[in-house]
Amino acid sequence: PAPARSTTPAPAPRNRLFRHPHSQVLDWVRANPDDPRRPVIESRIAEQPAAVWFTAHNPGEIAGQVRAVTRGAAAAGRVPVLVPYAIPDRDCGGASQGGAPDLAAYDAWIREFAEGLGAGAAIVILEPDAIALSDCLTAPERAARFASLARAGRTLRTANPRARVYFDGGHSGWHAPAKQAAALRAAGAATNGDGIFTNVSNFHRTADETAYARRVLAALGGPAGLGAVVDTSRNGNGAPPAGQWCDPAGRALGQTPTTQTGEARIDAYLWVKLPGESDGCSGAAGSFTPEYAYALATG
Repeated sequence: PAPARSTTPAPAPRNRLFRHPHSQVLDWVRANPDDPRRPVIESRIAEQPAAVWFTAHNPGEIAGQVRAVTRGAAAAGRVPVLVPYAIPDRDCGGASQGGAPDLAAYDAWIREFAEGLGAGAAIVILEPDAIALSDCLTAPERAARFASLARAGRTLRTANPRARVYFDGGHSGWHAPAKQAAALRAAGAATNGDGIFTNVSNFHRTADETAYARRVLAALGGPAGLGAVVDTSRNGNGAPPAGQWCDPAGRALGQTPTTQTGEARIDAYLWVKLPGESDGCSGAAGSFTPEYAYALATG
């Protein structure tokens, strides 16, 4: 039988969030001391805590990479936000395509990832888009992916009972709450997770996302401790016109990251998508583009 931890959500994080000392925006700030945009990008983006993404299928290395982050966070007395992003057929072959060669390899990679979690509080954003963007798969492929995500959640939470694992809830402009909840249930979110995340790499306003997240959680059902986190990194001006998802103009930074939201069932506002890292239009997907970062910081 699965351990009891699988169905009991960990306590919601209440300490400060970790700012990893190595990121593309920090690298750019250090390398460009005389750039006139640097003070704005540094103060408004680089100094904020943000998620650390793990995007390579790199067995033999991933445990050490995760451990370096979690140990740094523990030493600082802060909570890291970690994003495993290596599911096979990632992004349906889009700009962020890649991932493990198959689900067996992914399962093994996640087991190594879990070895690096340590024992401190942590937030895991499990595979953005893996559920909401699964309609590109055949029914058997989707069922296999969901089973793998359920195993991943169980593995991560068993490895570190203080880690909170959040499953892909899409966003308020995508699937209806009942549809998203059904997919989340099939992927084990209610039994092997601590809640859902919404708005990752998107732009919908926080109020819309919190309302949507509560509707999804209500449709998902118990346990009562399930919560939600919202990506607020680029939602300051709300969503662009329909169809404009790739580094759209006119966007702005949203609320700074915090675990003190004051909102029922909303565990945190996070910067999961790092502002200034491209969707694939202002630069290669995931690359830092100072032009876009500055536009977001001044938008």
